[in-house]
Amino acid sequence: MMYRNPEDEVVDDAALKAFVDGYGDRATQLAPVAIVIAAYDEEGAIGPVIEALPGEVCGLATVPIVVADGCADGTAAEAQAAGAMVCDVPVNRGQGAALRLGYRLAREGGAGYIVTTDADGQYNPAEIERVLAPVVAGEADFVTGSRRLGSQETKDVIRRAGVRFFAGTISMLTGQKISDTTFGLRAMRAEVTGTVQLEQPQYQASELLIGVITHGYKMAEVPATIQRRRVGASKKGQNPLYQLHIPGVNNFFYGLRFARVAYGTWWRERQRPGSAGPILSESETERIGPVESAARANGSGPGSVETSACSAGPAWPADPAKRT
Repeated sequence: MMYRNPEDEVVDDAALKAFVDGYGDRATQLAPVAIVIAAYDEEGAIGPVIEALPGEVCGLATVPIVVADGCADGTAAEAQAAGAMVCDVPVNRGQGAALRLGYRLAREGGAGYIVTTDADGQYNPAEIERVLAPVVAGEADFVTGSRRLGSQETKDVIRRAGVRFFAGTISMLTGQKISDTTFGLRAMRAEVTGTVQLEQPQYQASELLIGVITHGYKMAEVPATIQRRRVGASKKGQNPLYQLHIPGVNNFFYGLRFARVAYGTWWRERQRPGSAGPILSESETERIGPVESAARANGSGPGSVETSACSAGPAWPADPAKRT
């Protein structure tokens, strides 16, 4: 893994050493599936999330790894009491930085697969198998859930419009149809996280997704559910006016920052030697199918597939804070 910021490498190296020193062989002989969670001040929420995680997915043992991102409350202690392995980082850097560290802990600890979910309980742990199954089956390298293919409880019209807007924008930029670019329940082969460049401290979902596509990995979406937060408050989109609770302001700031990361990542990847090849037109993609069109663009690139089932064998129709 390459670090653009030397300070991040120093923090991660120290955190990794403390993690290995604290857990010994457990840290270097992880279960095949690591469930990585970035958490910032989620006391009261993180415990139930950990306790609800499955001990086995797709016939493989799991291990929850929580990266406590400079928490000022009892998040780390609560997560550990619930059964998670905890990497307690003293400085708050943001969800992207915390997940990058979690990916490294999982990879270097020997996990073959990584699943991510959030610390606030918005994702259904029963859907982890649906997300991971295509990866285990070798049908995809990276799978993300999609609320637009599944369901969502939020009534926030602006947030829903934002999800559609950014899905359309990133689909246009990458040439691959994507319905949800910000879903936090994802699964991937562990080595993917060591290849894709991850430098954003926050709003990292688009950076990871764009990197996966431009590196030629097979990417898939599956229907999934996002529930409303029932404990604590969201840290997304916080800004100098956050405490005033002005309708739409937080969503506006969130959208601006997300757009900066998405467009910045796309431009960076365009400049990278060996990046994905020419993007086919939408009509050409529809004519030959998304899997073949992606393969033509990338050599052996990603194929966009969707499924609504998992463990029984998926069917594949063509197709401002630095806080966590």
